[in-house]
Amino acid sequence: MILMTTENQTKLSDIKAVIAFLCEKFPNCFSQEGDAKPLKIGLFQELAENLADDERVSKTQLRQALRRYTNSWRYLRSIKEGVQRVDLEGNACGEIDAQHVEHAQQALKESQERAKERKAEQKPKGDKGTSAAHKRSKLKGKPSGAPRSKPEGAKRPAKPRPELKSVEAAALSVDQKVKVQLGRAPADGVVVDINKDDVQVRLDSGMTIKVKASHIRI
Repeated sequence: MILMTTENQTKLSDIKAVIAFLCEKFPNCFSQEGDAKPLKIGLFQELAENLADDERVSKTQLRQALRRYTNSWRYLRSIKEGVQRVDLEGNACGEIDAQHVEHAQQALKESQERAKERKAEQKPKGDKGTSAAHKRSKLKGKPSGAPRSKPEGAKRPAKPRPELKSVEAAALSVDQKVKVQLGRAPADGVVVDINKDDVQVRLDSGMTIKVKASHIRI
């Protein structure tokens, strides 16, 4: 973004524009592409003095531009032990020591971690809904006749009981296995005696009872 001054000179108001201006004015020191050159320690003072009469940028803008430039990943990767720092004209101004390398590597690591966290926070939420929709679509895709898995613990349907027939006393015989209808469930037993319509049955439980033939089922 560019603003006009009263002297009809363009004043830079965007930090990116300030960095681009520095790269154009001091190409042997600043760059926007490729490998960055480590800057001379105390370069800000030299830069401020050099541009003191240039109304396009202020000291505050220069300070902000330098901070952003030297905090970029491209610049932090350029800080390597033994590499020469440069001044505004690109002249060597001393080697980088191990302490500065360690500081740059730590700053780069922290910056990358913050960027990763921001990216994770911006990731759209809704995985649960997507998963649920995916499950529903899979269920819809199943053929209607496909067997469904039964939930654990589900009761199995009771087997149908064989239909029992009533019998007359004349059709019974001693030692014949029968069922005696005493309640809801018939009891198993064996005929031990028959006297007209009275039938004596020994149940499997060991009890012997006398019932009418109408209570006997086979």
